[in-house]
Amino acid sequence: MTDPRPSGAAPAHFCNPLDLSYRYQDIRFTGVVGGHRISDPRRSVHREAADPSIVLYDGRYFMFASMSAGFWHSLDLVTWDFAPTQKLPAFDYAPDVREIDGALYISASRKTDSPFFRSVAPLSDDFEQVSPGTFPFWDPHLYQDDDRSVYLYWGCDNVTPIQAVVLDPETLLPTTEPKALIASDIAEHGWERTGENYRKEEPRTPEERLAAQFRSDQPFIEGAWMNKRDDTYYLQYAAPATQTNTYADGYYTGSTPLGPFEYSSFSPFSSKPGGFITGAGHGSTFQDVHGNWWHAATMRICVNDIFERRMGLFPAGFDEDGVLFCNQNFADYPVRVPDGPADPWAPPPWMLLSYGARATASSSLEAHGPELAVDEDVRDWWVAATDATGESLTVDLERPMSIGAIQVNVADHELAARAPEAPGGADYGHSWRAMYLDAEAAELWIDVSLDGESWETVLDTRGDGADRPHALVVFDAEREARFVRVTAGRLPFGAHFAVSGLRVFGRADGPAPSAAVARARRTGELSALIEWDASAGAQGYNVRWGLAPDKLYHSWMLHGAHQSLDLGALNAGVEYWVAVDAFNGAGVTSGAIVPIVR
Repeated sequence: MTDPRPSGAAPAHFCNPLDLSYRYQDIRFTGVVGGHRISDPRRSVHREAADPSIVLYDGRYFMFASMSAGFWHSLDLVTWDFAPTQKLPAFDYAPDVREIDGALYISASRKTDSPFFRSVAPLSDDFEQVSPGTFPFWDPHLYQDDDRSVYLYWGCDNVTPIQAVVLDPETLLPTTEPKALIASDIAEHGWERTGENYRKEEPRTPEERLAAQFRSDQPFIEGAWMNKRDDTYYLQYAAPATQTNTYADGYYTGSTPLGPFEYSSFSPFSSKPGGFITGAGHGSTFQDVHGNWWHAATMRICVNDIFERRMGLFPAGFDEDGVLFCNQNFADYPVRVPDGPADPWAPPPWMLLSYGARATASSSLEAHGPELAVDEDVRDWWVAATDATGESLTVDLERPMSIGAIQVNVADHELAARAPEAPGGADYGHSWRAMYLDAEAAELWIDVSLDGESWETVLDTRGDGADRPHALVVFDAEREARFVRVTAGRLPFGAHFAVSGLRVFGRADGPAPSAAVARARRTGELSALIEWDASAGAQGYNVRWGLAPDKLYHSWMLHGAHQSLDLGALNAGVEYWVAVDAFNGAGVTSGAIVPIVR
């Protein structure tokens, strides 16, 4: 299969979170949760999509995600077009798509019997129900083995393990009894423990208790996905909870699709607890047209609502020992999409130039100043003081720099006061959830300047209908600029312009920072304390660790003057190695690899 891009085209890039037309949700909370009356039942209007399931089918990538009333498709993993459908259930979470006998089969989560749908021409919206289903399941996943046998995996619970049955490939009816496969083990798997940074905080208010119903000391084990490679079956799963920065994917291996399965101590293989946007759980692992492996996963915002989420895509692969991994170093920096077989550990093409830069705005709401757009945290944002078009945010890099890309992340600020109630919806017990199918696109334009007086427009979405909530501009050739400005056009629901990240990427003049030297000791079977001295010129640090000096497959990015990391993601009974890499706008300086001592 050939690459769809024309010969001689500029390299293609994307930047997490993926720039997709995420659907707006209308969430209305009930007044009583867990016996506690909410003092002010809340409503939230915000974008959401999560639990990405991606397959390559008929030369095109198809991506299905929760709460979307449709799907996305792409020829190059960069430009994704949305295709609405009324033939698939709009409010069934965690839709799964897999190719079975040359067709796409889709299922999703439901508390009643869960149906299956089939398509051979999804862009023609030819989905048809082929089985009404015979039992309810949550977070389903279909897998067809080489002998044409079909398996259904499912599970999304902090009590019940992930289970599986064999399905008849014609009727999709179970031919076996459910078999329990894997469950949580927080005594052995540190990364499965619940809580922000693996620490659980007790709720203090009725509103926090509303969110706490999705938390417990036991993690949710969910989001199964199966791949087979060299006669080994890789059963992947997510833990501990979608609303935490530690949401991740681990895996077990077996010699048959039903196991028995053995836990991999290289878990979690997909984890992104630090950086601009965190979380990398409940996803799918697939190959592109060149045979390169990728892993798609859920990334969290979870400010307006615990299910306020986005989607990310990461280079992945299997090493010579069959270990499944993801490259999540600098995983929310631009990624170059290769036009052939490629090294999944390729470094980012550019570094971040805008962290902590001087930011100014046309106006600002109190407690939402422009500095929040350059602090590398998607969970806070600058907000303009008015809802007028023409409100703007400007970043000053202090001197001209070579810029390769710009990302603008639009936030959803207090939209419930402005948006009418969305029609339809579904009752989830704790909340009513509806979806806006015709919200207008967010309009913006981006200008760059050398002197702050003469400006050049590099992106303008006004009037073109393009919805770019995480707009990425990539220049054909790097250009010199000092100032970057983003300005609002019309916004959905007449909102105030809000930006969680105006991020500028390129290459700064001057040296990369000095090397950091890690000191690491185990503080328990599941945790370690990593320390280092400050590196001259460092903008931040990327802590990498793994089970061998040449397998530092895990990472945690820290922006700012950190000199330690309390790491709670370890597995019991295995030894680890660690390195601390220092970085700034000029590049990355790798740190020495040292053992984590006991």
